[in-house]
Amino acid sequence: MRTIDLLVIHCSATRADRCYTEYDLITDHLRRGFSGAGYHFYIRKNGDIKALRPLEQAGAHAKGHNAHSIGICYEGGYDLHGRPADTRTDFQKHSLRVLVRMLLRDYPGSRVVGHRDLSPDLNRNGEIEPEEWIKECPCFDAATILQDPPPPNPAYRD
Repeated sequence: MRTIDLLVIHCSATRADRCYTEYDLITDHLRRGFSGAGYHFYIRKNGDIKALRPLEQAGAHAKGHNAHSIGICYEGGYDLHGRPADTRTDFQKHSLRVLVRMLLRDYPGSRVVGHRDLSPDLNRNGEIEPEEWIKECPCFDAATILQDPPPPNPAYRD
């Protein structure tokens, strides 16, 4: 088994008003020359978690970090006008939180980061600041995933 010390969160960089299935993602990655989806997991808008790549296999999602990371992508990341935005549904937030907790149990001590957090530290001050991001993906601070409040339970009514 690979040594894992990073859980890298991505967005699919697709508009919130458009459907982008795991099959669309796989097809796009194959067109780019990948051997399949570059991510290990994909989270659909309805919260479904799709396993795309075996954990034993290095991903193709964060150059320079694939050998020791797990790639998790959520559907969306662009608003209705095609601008980067946190478009996660409550279902996606919940599924992402559950998946990250499960992976941290299996890979204790791993850091949870967004793809943008792996950008180069251009001013060498020890922080990756917004002006240094290569891209805004995943359009939210990945370190806060476990801090998000749980979504309301629609089955529970006052």
